[in-house]
Amino acid sequence: MGDPRVVIDVIDNGGQWTHREWRMLRYLGVDTQIIPNNTPIEELRDLDGLILSGGAARVGLTGELGNCAEYLSLEIPILGICAGHQFMARHYGGGAGEAPKPEFGAATISLVGDGGLLFQGTTPEQSVWESHNDEVTVTPPGFIVVAKSESCEVQAMQNAVLNRFGLQFHPEVNDTEFGQNIFENFVRICKSSESA
Repeated sequence: MGDPRVVIDVIDNGGQWTHREWRMLRYLGVDTQIIPNNTPIEELRDLDGLILSGGAARVGLTGELGNCAEYLSLEIPILGICAGHQFMARHYGGGAGEAPKPEFGAATISLVGDGGLLFQGTTPEQSVWESHNDEVTVTPPGFIVVAKSESCEVQAMQNAVLNRFGLQFHPEVNDTEFGQNIFENFVRICKSSESA
């Protein structure tokens, strides 16, 4: 009776657009729900993937993202967005700090190389929506930068194992040119990981 739906939940870190991430996944036919970031890891469903949402200013730097460190122990693909991206970088031994040029509104990013798995089917330069005072300053060991902008060197990163991805910008916002493509690619990654 057709393929079972991919199960990807969204961890709510207090970001203003968390519901948009959930809505995009729903639109793509994903079985999804929004989960508070203090949910015990043992109470999570049997997931194919996870999204660590954005959050309030500085939370990606303080480490005050509930149980996100525990969630990163899961052997499933995980996408960190904005504060989730910064937290992921620090968790794996990289760095994040105050952005020399905070970005709010539309910006142009450039892919590094082919942009990796998240950016398949998109263009080398693209318009995205930014809302951040902080950014990743040091890429963690085992990660590579796959997109950058004039004012932010780590707009996107992925690890060598291809199960951890981070985005500084917000793909869930309509103003991000290829936001739906990026979500589709993440769903595809989760689906292929499930069948591997």
